[in-house]
Amino acid sequence: MAEILPNSSKKLLQYILDRIDIPETKQEVGQIANLIIEHIFNLDRAEIIVDRSLNMTSKEKKMLDGYIDRVNNNEPIQYILEEAEFYGRKFMVNASVLIPRNETEELVALIVKENKEKKIKFLDIGTGSGCIAITLAKELKEPKSVAMDFDPRVIKTARANASKLDTEVEFLLIDILTEPIPGGSFDLIVSNPPYIRRSEKEQMKPNVLDHEPGMALFVNDNDPLIFYRRIGELAQAALKDGGKLYFEVNENFADDTKVMLEVMGYTSVDVIQDINGKDRIVRGLWSNDLFAQPEGF
Repeated sequence: MAEILPNSSKKLLQYILDRIDIPETKQEVGQIANLIIEHIFNLDRAEIIVDRSLNMTSKEKKMLDGYIDRVNNNEPIQYILEEAEFYGRKFMVNASVLIPRNETEELVALIVKENKEKKIKFLDIGTGSGCIAITLAKELKEPKSVAMDFDPRVIKTARANASKLDTEVEFLLIDILTEPIPGGSFDLIVSNPPYIRRSEKEQMKPNVLDHEPGMALFVNDNDPLIFYRRIGELAQAALKDGGKLYFEVNENFADDTKVMLEVMGYTSVDVIQDINGKDRIVRGLWSNDLFAQPEGF
């Protein structure tokens, strides 16, 4: 007997929900189903609610079944659809880059809020998909935008996103652990580097462990601040007097990062919590005159 295919958007939604079998909340599964429907059938959530009629083609059915199989194999929906939303824009993503997170949107929002009225030159270290650099280039006032990463595949993806979103960013292929920051006189340096300890793997979901790039996620347990220390040291020469340094951090090491930056000579160093109440952002000011009074943020 031939399978009876859904002939309306609500029936299609239920059809997908019945076939997705992953250890996620009902809300998360619903979001995945909505994204699949929007991508394949070009129906947004409002159109699903009003129950649009549809006639699924064999091509759409094959694509739908393939997507559901990949979801059930714990592949992130963003990699399946090859796009992720960040700060109201859609970025291309693939297995070479991390999927942008909500916490990083909060980091970007803070930077925009504190630097909105200034024309600045900024550097994004470990740019990944380019979501931080491109968003800042869009949201700030005519900035000079520079971003770097160590992987050519990552730089290729970030450049494709900048082109897609019609944004001018200079992307550099540089390994921050072994190479210096070229140039200088940056008003602002931002980084969301690898910060999850390898011992924390057992707490993570398979969709992250099995599919997202480990090099962008993990650091060794014996030196979890390796990237923050290196960037903090290099930023001393790369930042202008009064320049700002922003980090997204592991909640377990926010205070350690703060103390480390203060020992290096940064001032007005603060730990800022995310929407979930976790220590997520550390920011500080650099002054070439250690005895000068900081202006603050």
